[in-house]
Amino acid sequence: MAGQNPRFGGGALRARRTWRARRSFAGRERGQATVEAAVLIPVLFTALLLLLQPGILLYDRMVMQGAAAEGCRLLATKTAAQGDMDGSCEAFVRHRLGAVPPHDCFHVHRGGCSWDIVLAGDEGSQTVSVTVGTDVCPLPLLDAGAALLGMTDAAGNLHLETTVSLPAQPAWVDGAEAGRDPAGWIGAWLR
Repeated sequence: MAGQNPRFGGGALRARRTWRARRSFAGRERGQATVEAAVLIPVLFTALLLLLQPGILLYDRMVMQGAAAEGCRLLATKTAAQGDMDGSCEAFVRHRLGAVPPHDCFHVHRGGCSWDIVLAGDEGSQTVSVTVGTDVCPLPLLDAGAALLGMTDAAGNLHLETTVSLPAQPAWVDGAEAGRDPAGWIGAWLR
């Protein structure tokens, strides 16, 4: 290329070579995004699955804790004058536990309602307590890990349990003249 000005003539040839090189390089990267997505999507779904089980367990525990606290408030008003109220108190707690979906990953049903509910105390006791327990079937992948760590029972379920204990009466009731006797309180108001 004798006689060409090095400023103008060689530039077009160089630009053409550069463009061809870029085009062939871009052609090799055309399927790169598809391959990355094929690797990334299973990893993303596995991470989502691993985050789902703690969310389910936390939801169960929150509902169980709330139902047990409401049961404690009801037990604090339980009196022998109205007869045996254990059945109605337990039914009240079971009704509150109805917020948990009837699916095995939330609560395992064994034929009927299988909540383990233990009630203790009444208006005459110092404290009242409600214990609520259930079994939960772990999600896939986590069931194998929980079994290896010894966190599951023979059926492969996790056991959740929560206990709430509250004072039956406020602290100032013990210091009052009538004390814990309801008849004394009625008499105090009529004087």
